[in-house]
Amino acid sequence: MTRQGRTRSSSHGAALLTAMLTVALVATFSAAALWQQWRSVEIETAERTRVQSGWILVGALDWARLLLREDGRTSVDHLGEPWAVPLEEARLSSFLATDRNNSADIGPEVMEAFLSGQITDLQSMLNLTNLVENGKVSDEGLESFMRLFELLGLPTEQLDRLTENLRFALDTSAANRSSAQAPLVPQRVEQLVWLGLPPATAAALLPYVAVLPRRTSVNLNTASAQVIYASIPGLTMAQAQQLVTERERSHFRRVSDASRLLPGGAAALPEGQLAVGVSSGFFEVRARLRLDKLIVEERSVVQRDGIEVKVLQRERGLIPSGLPLLASAMR
Repeated sequence: MTRQGRTRSSSHGAALLTAMLTVALVATFSAAALWQQWRSVEIETAERTRVQSGWILVGALDWARLLLREDGRTSVDHLGEPWAVPLEEARLSSFLATDRNNSADIGPEVMEAFLSGQITDLQSMLNLTNLVENGKVSDEGLESFMRLFELLGLPTEQLDRLTENLRFALDTSAANRSSAQAPLVPQRVEQLVWLGLPPATAAALLPYVAVLPRRTSVNLNTASAQVIYASIPGLTMAQAQQLVTERERSHFRRVSDASRLLPGGAAALPEGQLAVGVSSGFFEVRARLRLDKLIVEERSVVQRDGIEVKVLQRERGLIPSGLPLLASAMR
């Protein structure tokens, strides 16, 4: 091959290489632009879903507050009332269709939204705050928790540590508040690990214990047999189960209705004691919204005073589809 031919061949090779590099750069820039556009669409979709789910869950909470407000016109709370009926998973469009004032078109995203929830009486459980009264350990509260720990087979030395740390956490004195060693006051049962409880013990207490802002009684109409047994000194587990069986036939309208079923009659459960009652002021509202592959769950704690219902706590979480609900799932 002549020198001129070799030069022409080299020029063609350089041109081909340049064309290939140009195509690669264009493809790279196009892919980057496409990815950026896809990312923007996904972010916008996620934000829209977050806002929509937030408004729906706010509506679910308002619905629960309305139920509790109407129920507050009576002085007795029991499991036969409307608030105690769980809302099984239902398509959100079915709720909108029953609203005669709603004339808006139902979009496809609403058609694929499913809502469920439940209201739980928090006074159906032992209140952790009952362990401390006026900065000192309450003998009555400690005895109830001691009976619960023994019933569940939990080490009582863990209860001693829990009680002392709780008293320290609730101490509002200036010296204690300024101490770096003062533990945080827990807001949920899972947070009792802050007070020295092992996670396994906190999990075992979860169905039977609540953390409320003030001392409360146990509602005999909603509490489990284990909680009733722990709340009443001298009561046997068989007698506690008898109270649960009897209230299923007819709820207790006053504490004396339950007293008559126990040995000793009215003396067994004197009226006016803090330990037990037949009404409640604290409730947990759980709502669960399923949107396509996304599950959003919200937990709220509300306090009812007469017909006024105010929200004390709200927590919201995202759960990928296919995974189980949180450990504190709806009961």
